[in-house]
Amino acid sequence: MPTAHLNSIRVHYEDTGSGDAPVLMIMGTGSGGQAWHLHQVPALAAAGHRVLTLTNRGIPPTDECVEGFTVMDMADDAIALIEHLGLPSTHLVGTSLGARIAAEVALGRPELTNRLVLMAAAARGDRMRLALSAAEREMQEAGIVPPPVYRAAVKALTHLSPTTLADDTTAGEWLDLFELYDGDGTAPGVRAQERMQPLPARLNAYASLRVPTKVISFADDLVTPPHFGAELASAIRGAQYEEIPACGHFGYLERPEAVNRSILTFFGTATP
Repeated sequence: MPTAHLNSIRVHYEDTGSGDAPVLMIMGTGSGGQAWHLHQVPALAAAGHRVLTLTNRGIPPTDECVEGFTVMDMADDAIALIEHLGLPSTHLVGTSLGARIAAEVALGRPELTNRLVLMAAAARGDRMRLALSAAEREMQEAGIVPPPVYRAAVKALTHLSPTTLADDTTAGEWLDLFELYDGDGTAPGVRAQERMQPLPARLNAYASLRVPTKVISFADDLVTPPHFGAELASAIRGAQYEEIPACGHFGYLERPEAVNRSILTFFGTATP
């Protein structure tokens, strides 16, 4: 698994497939680039794309940088990776925090950006999201560590669609997965990512994006409700907007076929 030394840290990435239209995929808080490999990487590679997945700082095997960092630091890592690989430009796909990172890359270095896909995206917070961030921060500072079974249940309720959870077998599989892989939330790099919340409002800045952009929201997303994505798409001149039904914040895992089709259609490489 390749690691590049960029911006004085080690950055892990994976390089799959080949083609003249490379895609760089950027994951959200607490997850590595490997999360894209279950559904998105095979579909994009099969459609003729070279697919790069980046594991952001904070998530091993990329350096954890426990002293803290910003979205701009993470955007600079993505830019440095594109330049390290000698790519003239790339399609960018980001979800949640990854969408913020991708938008900053496209804003700061538009010549490196071919097309931009922002999933589960928002350019500002609201009272409810700010309250949740403050509550989680206070709990961490107090040294409170909820048991894994509780964290798994809360994550399922907040990140998945009621449609997914309506089936007990499917819900049980997700609960087991979250409990197994989510840990106790005390990993220092993950906490460094979480400490970035709340992110600054950037709606006015993103309105100046001039690369072809598609915003994809997930209809049952409680973490980043669809109205945030619709607002963002409306602010970006010429941006496309799509809302995918029956999925939550992890829509790329819940309804991967619909998500992949949406991305590839925007890239012009979807099969009939």
